[in-house]
Amino acid sequence: METNNTEGLTMFEINVLVQQGGRFVVFPNTISKLFKKFKRSNIYFVRPEENTFKYALKHFFLNLTVSWKAFPWGPVYVVKSLYYLIKGGKDYTQTILDELNQNKPDYNPDVNFLKYS
Repeated sequence: METNNTEGLTMFEINVLVQQGGRFVVFPNTISKLFKKFKRSNIYFVRPEENTFKYALKHFFLNLTVSWKAFPWGPVYVVKSLYYLIKGGKDYTQTILDELNQNKPDYNPDVNFLKYS
């Protein structure tokens, strides 16, 4: 799954930002076409000084315009997206970090970077 806002960051930088208060959040979307519904989520890396409101508002309006058509559950999904807008997203920081650390073995916190200088 692709994470947004991590372009150009190394695993070390991501771990430092998470220790400073950064987190990975998800805003669920529901898109409906006639009687079919598709759930998808976007993962955003929110830096410590950043607010999640700009990401949440975009997803809330997307749910407001397209998910209400999936009757009878569509309005429930709109209310759920409003809940995550208020809450600041669904926090998946530990899950994403575990996956990134498994897929990026080049990061080793035990290596002394000064000995290579």
